[in-house]
Order: sequence, then structure tokens, then C-alpha cells
Amino acid sequence: MTLRGARQVDFAYQAVYRYMINLINEVSSDTRVKLPSLRQLSQRLNVSISTIQYAYSLLEKEGRVYSVAKSGYYAWPLAGSPVSWPSGDLLERLYVAARRPGMVVLSGDEPALLASLDGTLLGLERELVRQYPRHLQPWSQPCGVWELRAALAARYTTSPTRCWHADDVYIGADLRGVLDILIEVLGLRGSTVIVESPCDWLILRVLRDAGVRILELPWSDEGSLDLVMLEGMLRSEPVHLVLLSSSVSLPSAVAMQPRDRQGVAKLLDQYACWLLENDSCGELGFKQPQAPLRDLVNPERLVVFSSFEKILGPEAPFGYALARHSSGELQRQFLLRAFRLSSIRQRAIARVYQSGRIDQHLHDLRRLLREQAGEMSQYLDRYLGDQVSYRMPAGGGAFWLGSTQPVDMRQAFQYLLARQVVVAPGELFSVSGLHHQHLRLSHTFHGQPNLESALETLGEALRQAQIA
Repeated sequence: MTLRGARQVDFAYQAVYRYMINLINEVSSDTRVKLPSLRQLSQRLNVSISTIQYAYSLLEKEGRVYSVAKSGYYAWPLAGSPVSWPSGDLLERLYVAARRPGMVVLSGDEPALLASLDGTLLGLERELVRQYPRHLQPWSQPCGVWELRAALAARYTTSPTRCWHADDVYIGADLRGVLDILIEVLGLRGSTVIVESPCDWLILRVLRDAGVRILELPWSDEGSLDLVMLEGMLRSEPVHLVLLSSSVSLPSAVAMQPRDRQGVAKLLDQYACWLLENDSCGELGFKQPQAPLRDLVNPERLVVFSSFEKILGPEAPFGYALARHSSGELQRQFLLRAFRLSSIRQRAIARVYQSGRIDQHLHDLRRLLREQAGEMSQYLDRYLGDQVSYRMPAGGGAFWLGSTQPVDMRQAFQYLLARQVVVAPGELFSVSGLHHQHLRLSHTFHGQPNLESALETLGEALRQAQIA
């Protein structure tokens, strides 16, 4: 078999990815199955080893395969189906279910699925490999390559007083690694932190694992923050910092209103409190962007974190942070982590920013996301009707749905798993028992053929799980 010339609109790794999906489905069993090596697949499909590696990395990111040092790649076994688990970690059950063949996965939030820059990145990499032969590449750049750090600094600079420099930017292997470092540098272990709620489960689990005491500040059904509650927390609790989104908060898909932004900034200044700003979806708002929260607070008590994954896709998994202070400790922590990052991939991303291609990409991505959200809204109204309530998302790739009747959402989750549908129960996005009547539903289905059937099944699951 050869992939050269097949579906010329695709890059080779995409064809390899599809081939591997079919292969995994063919070999899936109740025991782990070793998959072909990089070299074997390279010879079989007549593509480069690096192309095979890209495909495997994406499959590993999706949880379909896992790697064993000095052994190779393996497909996850089908044993231990979450359908039969009466209890256990809900997030683990979701992940295991999502990687089983044949599942309709509506639990994710992957906006970049609709518009990928993988072709652009691969083309830039080919140019850069010629420009930067391996022997000319610096052996170690623990905080990221200078070109990408400078590009991000320029991107975040908005005025002479709201400016950033390359030395203020730190790039890590992924978002979790960057968050782990920030917890150490900011001294968050054992401290008290206010977090918007619902909040991404990765952030919540990283904080919880570090022994952080989390106070949740919930978004209202109307899409606003309770500033009176926030002030009460700041006044009565030993709050170290507040963690909020820059503009669009996910999974609730709420855009912070100007009045809320001004109110939050005023309270943070009044109580001399730090802001840890999550900018993961800051550029995925559907409407004209307002001034982000970071431009309203004291820059000396500000740290911003984000990743490229939401806007560029899994080919750009790097996380990053911006901070004007603690540079020595940040550099030390990044050096200790010894992140092994592709300098060529970082330079390719930098060129996407420097050339302005990122702006056209974001324009196209936001348009596609907005169209998909409108289409999904029609499906929700048609198949779920008055069973759920929701606000149209202000950005991103998912809906935040609330059940209009009291339901046992875990029971609904189990019912759906038994029928090969995966959604994300709302309780995953809280550490204090909030959002039990909610769920996150992706709208980046991209022509999912089973969507209508899956939504009908969701409606039945909610009916079956109603609490008398």
C-alpha cells in the first residue's frame, strides 16, 4: 500500500491517521495489542517516519493508543468497559469510553478540529529544516525558542504600559506542565484560590492535586459574575489569587461583560490580589473582542497562561505563561523540568504569528465555530426541546446545557454509554458539587452522521433519569 498521491487535498499524516484508526478498530480486543512500529509503517505506507510519528502522537493525544518505552505503541484494550462500572472516577470512565471504537463522542471541546493549520506548519517546518540544520540548532532552550517567545510577547502587547518582552514568556511541553510550574513559583500549595465555575477539569485537578483550597465563584444563568460574593470571599478568606478567563469562559461559553470586568479589576486592586488569567479561548469569541481582563489589572500582580491547542490543534500542544516577575525562579523551574520541545515546530508556529497568517486562520475558525453553533442550536431545539435550557455560546466549541427537570445525570451518563454516546456531565467542572444538572456538549461535530440519533438518545436518557 502507498499513500503518495492519495487524496491530494490531505497531508500524508492525515491519511496515516485514518489508516491507523481502521487498523485499531480491526485489532481491538480485550487484551492490549501491539501496533506496528514507526519503521514498519513507514515502509508499509511509503511515507517518512516523522509522518508516522505525527499520526501516532495525535492518536495518543486522543487516548486511542499509548506508548511503552523501548517497546512501541499499543492499542488500548476493550476490557473494563465503563458501561459496566458501577462507580469509580467519572473522568476516567469518560476517557475510557471516548476511546472505544464506535462511540459517538460529544463530550469534547476541540475548536481547532474545524480548521487546522497542520498543512501550513508542516510546510514551514520543511523550509526551516533547510534553514536550521540540526547541527546549528541550540542544544537547549528550556523556556522555548526566542522567535516564538518574541512573537507571543508582541501578540500580547497592547500599549507602552501594557507591554511584554520575550523574556517574560515561558513555553512548556503542554498546559499541565506549565500549570505545575506556576503552582510552584506562585507558592499555591496549601493556599486558597478563587476559581470561576464551571472550570476546565484539567485546571481543577492540577490545583486539587497540589493541595490548593479552591473556592468556586459560579457564573449565573444570565452569564454574569456575582461581584458581591467575590468581594465577600476576598474580605473574609486568605485568598492568594483569583483564576478567571480573559474574555470567554469555558465550558459555560460566557463572555465577561464590560461591567463585570471593571468590577473584578477594581476588587482585585482593592484587595491587592493576584490574577491568574486563563487565555486558552481568549481569541475564540464570536463577537468583536472587548478589552481582556489582563488589560485592566495591575500588571505586577498578573500571570497569564494559555496553550496553542485550542486554536492550532493537537499538532501544537505547547502551553505557555507570561509573567513580568519571578524570572529567575521561572527559568529554574523550566530548566528542572527539562521539556524536550521541537525547536523547528516552535519556529514554525512563530512564523504563523509573525506573518499574520494566524489572524486569517482565527477569522476563518471563528466563522466556522459560529456557524456550527447555530446549526447545533437548531438540532438542540428540534430533538431536546424544553428538556434543556442553554445560552448561545459566546465562543469556543461547546454548549453548556442545563436540564429543566431534576435528573440523576450520572444515570443519564451511564444510559448513554450503554448506547455508545459520550457526553461530559457538569459535575466534572466543579470540586464542590456544583453543576449536577448540567452537561457539556461539543458542537464541532463536523458532519457527524450519528448526531441526530445521539441527540434523540440524549433526550431519552434525560427522561429516564428524571428524579420523582
